[in-house]
Amino acid sequence: MTQSHNATDADGFSVLMTELVLPQHTNALGTIFGGVVMGWIDVAGAIAAMRFARRPVVTVSIDYLHFIVPIKKGNTVLTRARVTYSGKTSMEVEVLVEAENSITGVTKKATHAYLTYVAVDDNGDPTPVPAFKPKTKEEEARYQGALERKRNRLNTQKNT
Repeated sequence: MTQSHNATDADGFSVLMTELVLPQHTNALGTIFGGVVMGWIDVAGAIAAMRFARRPVVTVSIDYLHFIVPIKKGNTVLTRARVTYSGKTSMEVEVLVEAENSITGVTKKATHAYLTYVAVDDNGDPTPVPAFKPKTKEEEARYQGALERKRNRLNTQKNT
């Protein structure tokens, strides 16, 4: 069951999804399939991007995805997403995934990713998005980091 909230939290995340890890989400070792986590990351990121753009969006890229701790059957997975940058038609979204032991309440960072989405019009063509304007020092720092990641993505595309 997915639960999503509208309000931006104190850390600037506009999406909080909560999932319970069930047997069908896990492998023979009782840990979650990476593809399930990637799907939840993409959904949370897309919701953040759509809320920002007020348009449908498509996923363009994910920078990297490293699994830090195993997420186990019975854990609660907290997936948070926020826009960190916008260009003409694209947005970068930061997604943080935490695994919570539902019994003890202990929460650990499970993974962290940056995704790029493009807003599309009714024909599926790229369409302009609002300018992202940092409001706090933390948002400004994330925005500057996003600019550097964008440069790196563009350089990587040129070299492939």
